[in-house]
Amino acid sequence: MQSENLPGLTPDTALFLDFDGTLVALATQPELVEVPLGLTSTLAALHRQLNGALALVSGRRLLDLDEFLAPLLLPAAGEHGAQRRTADGLLISAPLVDMRQALQAAEGLVARHPGLRLERKNLALSLHYRHAPALEGLCLEVMREALQGSDDIELMQGKCVIDLKPAGFSKGTAIASFMTEAPFSGRIPLFAGDDVTDEAGFEQVLRMGGQTIKVGPGPTVAEYRCASVDQLAAWLQSASGVSPDAGGLSSRPGHPA
Repeated sequence: MQSENLPGLTPDTALFLDFDGTLVALATQPELVEVPLGLTSTLAALHRQLNGALALVSGRRLLDLDEFLAPLLLPAAGEHGAQRRTADGLLISAPLVDMRQALQAAEGLVARHPGLRLERKNLALSLHYRHAPALEGLCLEVMREALQGSDDIELMQGKCVIDLKPAGFSKGTAIASFMTEAPFSGRIPLFAGDDVTDEAGFEQVLRMGGQTIKVGPGPTVAEYRCASVDQLAAWLQSASGVSPDAGGLSSRPGHPA
């Protein structure tokens, strides 16, 4: 794995970017992440340079991503690939699955343990335990039990979070779908992410002959490693040619619903 020099972007690159822990630093609550100064200007410039072949690939709702980066509206996959907005604005969603049993179990945990946080999405659920890390084992046990017999729901564990989503969808499937569509098709994919939930994306991109960047520590299949969100931001800014002092949204807390 290379740790010093990140790959260069070319006119043939299809760029895919995770959001939390990659473009923005993790926060104590999902809605409190801060959008760095100039990030929207950098992303907008890269979107133009790549003729639209730039997409966000995140566990968040699409609405959240749009609010954080407003007025910029990018192609994006949300909820770990369960929803996707194509470059021409078409919304594609996974089939609805019955989350009632899982939701009841998660709500019971949150009621008993105030340090937990339940995030309800369009097609998925996220149980956050950042403020109660000692409850990780209990949360996993309860949620796995709640999913017994539910073959259409998949559990994923990220950084202090347990995600429940429709089975068969991932950041890897989202990237694969984008790569069959204009303006991504025929290009070389490059994906940057930070979490274990990004590994499916890394694996897919490597199978397609693309390039992969892991942001931060931890085991990974990615070829390149970037030390921090700030280092990745500097790489993106340099590739975009946008001045670090350019306009765009200033550093501020986000406020998605």
